[in-house]
Amino acid sequence: MKQRTAMRCWIGYGILAVLLCSLILLNLNIGTVSLSPSEVFGILAGKTSANTAIIWEIRLPRLIAVVILGGALSVSGFLLQTFFSNPIAGPFVLGISSGAKLVVAMTMIGFLSRGWVMSSTSMILAAFVGSMISMGFILLISGKVKKMSLLIICGIMIGYICSAITDFAVTFADDSNIVNLHNWSMGSFSGISWDNVGTMTVVTVFCMV
Repeated sequence: MKQRTAMRCWIGYGILAVLLCSLILLNLNIGTVSLSPSEVFGILAGKTSANTAIIWEIRLPRLIAVVILGGALSVSGFLLQTFFSNPIAGPFVLGISSGAKLVVAMTMIGFLSRGWVMSSTSMILAAFVGSMISMGFILLISGKVKKMSLLIICGIMIGYICSAITDFAVTFADDSNIVNLHNWSMGSFSGISWDNVGTMTVVTVFCMV
């Protein structure tokens, strides 16, 4: 029985690895400028081409960022499920993501209203503070609640409260602040550079350890 389970796991991981490699190749090939697989491999091997900057400065940083942050998100969900012994626990279900968005929204509106530019580091710190505040409320509730189903309901409630406060703040913010906050909350990998990849790699590896 254990051998069958292990075999299924290896087959599943193998299929996912093949899909990941296929999507990586498609990501490097497809875009505004379509490139052939041979040209992509040539550029990665060090050959000079007119499309070298497209691969090394645009598509490859985005690709690595997606893999790193996607893996970090899956690990965070797995850790929350293990910690709370609940298979549906996650940063979105427990309201942790909504808490991060709330603090980022308040910080962004405060910065932009004073004409300050909010850097990526400031946004990371604000999101971290917001997520930790929401996590603190979840931990306080978990000490009072016996059933995990009630804990999930409380997490969803915290998420709705944070979302309501965020929407209320956005309603009375300037138009430019709303646009910036909306773009940030929707998420985008456009403009990712190698410096960003280095920063997220350090943060992700440190947090995983």
